[in-house]
Amino acid sequence: MHQSHLQTLVRNKMKSGYSFQTKENMAKASVRNMNISTKHVVEIANYIRGRPLAQAKMLLQQSIDMKRAIPLKIYTDGPGHKPGMSSGRYHVKACTEVLKALNTLEANAKNKGLIVADLRLTNIVAQKAGKQWHYGRQKRSIFKNSHVEFAVEEVKGLSDKKKESKTTDSKSKESKTKKPKVTK
Repeated sequence: MHQSHLQTLVRNKMKSGYSFQTKENMAKASVRNMNISTKHVVEIANYIRGRPLAQAKMLLQQSIDMKRAIPLKIYTDGPGHKPGMSSGRYHVKACTEVLKALNTLEANAKNKGLIVADLRLTNIVAQKAGKQWHYGRQKRSIFKNSHVEFAVEEVKGLSDKKKESKTTDSKSKESKTKKPKVTK
């Protein structure tokens, strides 16, 4: 029997339960029915995707502490500009939930035997989940939920690159601070 490419992809997706394929040097985590807006998760995911795991966690913590806003690239209707960027927001609740999920992802990577300092976020997928009704006598409200999938990949030498960049930065600072002596 001849199967189409789409049928093969659907069958492979159903086997793994994730929207992406994983390799041996990857770890993954999935959070279902997260009680946060999908729009917020999409903006956060776009901000931290491709970054080292430690840096992503630091950026989320700064957003929770209201020191650094998450830049809005897709859903920009309404929020004002923040210093040093265009529109942005401090998604405290969403960042807290994503940070918990990243901690779970880090624990999964440790259990798999990956080096935590060499982890880079490769895949983050946010999808709408079912809506929950909060019933009340006068006013009912609908809660927005999201399904989020995370994956990290171990990149060999990622921690070495950080150390090298720090040493080159310190050397360049030293060379900038030293002023040549002018003799007359």
